[in-house]
Amino acid sequence: MPGTIESRLEDLGIALPVPQKTRVAKILPTMIVDRLLYVSGMVPQWNGELRFIGKVGREFSLEEGQEAARLSTLNVLAQAGDALNGDLDRIKRVVNLKGYVNAMPDFTAISAVVNGASELVIDVFGDAGQHTRTALGVAVMPFDVATEVEAIFELA
Repeated sequence: MPGTIESRLEDLGIALPVPQKTRVAKILPTMIVDRLLYVSGMVPQWNGELRFIGKVGREFSLEEGQEAARLSTLNVLAQAGDALNGDLDRIKRVVNLKGYVNAMPDFTAISAVVNGASELVIDVFGDAGQHTRTALGVAVMPFDVATEVEAIFELA
């Protein structure tokens, strides 16, 4: 029988990508410390295929940037599920998101781009998805992707 979060994803028509191993960095994709699950920054990829290559404000509009942030966050959730042996119901609360946007210097709607990540976790986790957040515009990203999102979750 599917869990509550799995059912919620299904109701929303959301599929998660297959969690990928890190491409270059010698880091862990996730780490559990006490009751916190840390998920390293995830880029917009679908089952290993990088998407949204380029800068928001040049190659991508605000709305496309939000889609990139959403896809990055789907990868965060996929990694969380992998760390929790497929049981996303162990997530009690989304504590913090950090979103990074590869943006042109004159593009100032960074927070609006990262809303693509925030809105997804609120849709999936409801009130437990309300979180603290940092949104940063950066000059360059790994693989020149448009966004990267990392997260901290409290576990039940």
